[in-house]
Amino acid sequence: MHGKVGDTFRVTLINDGTMNHSIDFHASKVSPQVQMRQIKPHESLVYEFKANYAGIWTYHCGADPMIHHMGNGMFGAVVIDPPGLDKVDKEFVFVQSELYLGPNGKEGDLKKMMAGTNDGVAFNGYYNQYVYSPIKVAPHSRIRVWVDNAAINEDLAFHTVGTIWDTAWKEGSYVPRKDNPDHGGMQTLDLQPTQGGFVEFTLDDPGAYTFVNHKMRDLSRGGAGQFIVGNPPTTGGH
Repeated sequence: MHGKVGDTFRVTLINDGTMNHSIDFHASKVSPQVQMRQIKPHESLVYEFKANYAGIWTYHCGADPMIHHMGNGMFGAVVIDPPGLDKVDKEFVFVQSELYLGPNGKEGDLKKMMAGTNDGVAFNGYYNQYVYSPIKVAPHSRIRVWVDNAAINEDLAFHTVGTIWDTAWKEGSYVPRKDNPDHGGMQTLDLQPTQGGFVEFTLDDPGAYTFVNHKMRDLSRGGAGQFIVGNPPTTGGH
């Protein structure tokens, strides 16, 4: 979901499952006992809130045990643009999560979640999907990437190889912003679980620019992807 400061969101949650569920929008200021309450199977809930603060906000199921519901994919992101947000050529949203595989065709493994022993990480739900299907962009395009860490246990050190971010936003403020007097740039957006932000940059030369979770263990286990610019060289790079 994507809006701007001042927008009202109205979401209807319908429980067609066999267990209790709920929803918690971190972008909202509401009574948890009213709008975040658990709803039983075959019940529904209308969740309404006004977006008073900018950023990228996690939402998730909060039913017990919360770690099991989130660990099985019951999460997402809401983007609320800050006022005066600059125009860009391309805009993307990456949500990091973890994989705790259970038996084939069954839900994720709660014991693994509690122990923090995941089987891999993913951007937007699929292991290495942007390695297998890279994102193509034109040279010199100005790109904004919103990043939300919806992982239940892992932090995220988001980095793009071969460029420097001239603009970044983390948890409510710019750090830094384009054309700042100190000529400051940023290399890594560090996010704890449920934190978020965005980065802006250009990719000027032909190449394959890898974006990663620079936490090396997770980079090697699904936390990577690529932007493809033009016809990249066949050697060198990451």
